Amino acid sequence: MSNLDKDERIAAIKSKALWMRRSALKMVYGKQLGHIGGDFSAIDIISTLYFGVMDYDPKEPLSPERDRFVMSKGHATGALYSGLCAAGYFPEEMLSTYMQPNSNLNGHPNRNYLPGVETNTGPLGHGLPVSVGIAISAQLASSNRRTFTLTGDGELQEGSNWEAAMLASHRKLSNLTLVVDRNGLQQGAGTEETNSLAPLDDKFRAFGWDVSTIDGHHYTQLYDTLSAPRSTSNKPHCIIANTIKGKGVSFMENEARWHHGVPTSEQYSIALQELA
Repeated sequence: MSNLDKDERIAAIKSKALWMRRSALKMVYGKQLGHIGGDFSAIDIISTLYFGVMDYDPKEPLSPERDRFVMSKGHATGALYSGLCAAGYFPEEMLSTYMQPNSNLNGHPNRNYLPGVETNTGPLGHGLPVSVGIAISAQLASSNRRTFTLTGDGELQEGSNWEAAMLASHRKLSNLTLVVDRNGLQQGAGTEETNSLAPLDDKFRAFGWDVSTIDGHHYTQLYDTLSAPRSTSNKPHCIIANTIKGKGVSFMENEARWHHGVPTSEQYSIALQELA
């Protein structure tokens, strides 16, 4: 998509995101397992990264100079796998094997089974620490490659993230971008009811990061913020993307029960119509 102008690129990102939502819905409904609410809050972010921002080649998934994407909220595999498939890492037919016995599409991503998966995730609080190590590696190699990490907001209640945030600032990792999927909900309740994160932007600034707050479903804001040049301040960049859990399907939006809810056949038909 390198020859597309900005408007064409954003239109492509939007189109891919719709395809990803429909694909994730089919995967979760087909297996009767998954985390569709968190898939839908993250898909616009992932689509923007793969179809507007990152430098990668699915035919050479281990190319040393590729940009890295780490999906720290590893339970949202419907979003990750649909994105990797749309980006060309594996054929669409594989999506129907989601979480089936012997499938490469596990409930949590495994880099040993699937190209494009940079590190195994699932236990929360692991993705950002690994990403800091990846970014330090690029820094030591004087490489221009960038590392992008997506965490959930509830996931930031894990202390390992803040240890990693402190080290990223100390090492001046301007090649590291953290995107927080700030949908305000986690399993069973709101993040602020469970263990308040606010003011999240001030917390990251206090840890020495540049911080941007955007609408995580606004494609132009996502594209402009994620594709911006590296920080001239030599700081890592945290993007707080305000999102809606279940975005795109009316009865799922902002409902904590869709953290790992599975639609009935009637709900599935309605959701497909809304995602037409």
